[in-house]
Parts: sequence; structure tokens; C-alpha cells
Amino acid sequence: MTVRRIVPNHPVTPAGPEALDAARAFYERIGLEQVMDLGWVRTLASPTHPTAQISLFTHDATAPVVPDLSIEVESVGELESVYAALCASGAEIVHGIRDEEWGVRRFFARDPQGRVVNVLAHL
Repeated sequence: MTVRRIVPNHPVTPAGPEALDAARAFYERIGLEQVMDLGWVRTLASPTHPTAQISLFTHDATAPVVPDLSIEVESVGELESVYAALCASGAEIVHGIRDEEWGVRRFFARDPQGRVVNVLAHL
């Protein structure tokens, strides 16, 4: 299994563009740059270490909750192996496996401490 990156996901409140702009500006002052903006989620990354990232969410457009963190694995095959292993272990699947229009396949599972983990691979 190859983990490419782990990204903390932070809900932004109140949920709106002004709050996203304020959060983005804060992290830009620390040295991060915006690398993705889907309107409801923005990701900022280090320009020198691009896997060092944070995502800011107002909500999740296709899932029931904002995940606490995202873990990207190397391939869709690895993603499906993780999904099968978590299902076999009895882990709660919060959001079933699916392809998203922004180019990832993903699912959400709840860890033993109750945190929701978004496991994804790029298509």
C-alpha cells in the first residue's frame, strides 16, 4: 500500500465564501498557496512540499458529512483493497465508494475514535 498524502480537513463557519476567503488568507500568510477550489472546498499546499496540504470545507457536495481527514492512496486498485479490508473488519462505511466528477474515486469510513476518514485515489 502506498499512501501519497494525508490532508487535514477543516470545516469553515459560517459556511460561505467570505469565511473561505478569510481562512484562505490566514493560511496564505503562513506560506501556503491555493491549489484547488471547487467552491465548497479549497485546498492549500506548500509550494516547496506540495503534499503538505490543508483543505477548507463549507460542506461536502456529494457526501453526508465533511470528513476529518483525507488519505490519498496510489491507485484505484489500492483504494478498492482498502475498502474491502475495512468492510471485512466491520468498520462503518459512512459514504460508499464512488467516482467523483473532479477526478477521484473515494469512500468515507469511521475510525475507532469516531473520526471520518476520506480514502481516495485519483482516476
